[in-house]
Amino acid sequence: MKTKILMVCLGNICRSPLAEGILTAMVDPEKVQVDSAGTGSWHVGSKPDPRSIEVAEKNGIDITQQRGKQFSTYDYEIYDHIFVMDTSNYRDVLKLANTPEEKAKVAIILDEIFPGEAVDVPDPYYGGHQGFDNVYQMLHQACEKIVSRLSI
Repeated sequence: MKTKILMVCLGNICRSPLAEGILTAMVDPEKVQVDSAGTGSWHVGSKPDPRSIEVAEKNGIDITQQRGKQFSTYDYEIYDHIFVMDTSNYRDVLKLANTPEEKAKVAIILDEIFPGEAVDVPDPYYGGHQGFDNVYQMLHQACEKIVSRLSI
């Protein structure tokens, strides 16, 4: 049975598509399925932000086939682990949880690097290209920890 992991940010065009692409590149697709979603609906069906696509390509990862989707309560049935990009996403996703088991699936992704500190992945949308590079590096480090911790 595949381990199923969902990456969640606000719009599903910057941070979570990068996290999806990074983790997908690190795991065996026969054993692990990685997807992403946003808490908002603005970009449903859209490609990732061109700056996310660019920084991914610069690091050997193609995320151009991804399309935005919105997080829903149904995702709790599908995914084993749900990693959110910041504390706001964390609250929004937890509001949709119906059971303690569902809540237990949700974690802030940078807790992998900074346990218990609730460090946010900054949203690079309104910044320049450097912000996307910084986000890529943070997410890459967190994804390495996820692979190691989950033995995937």
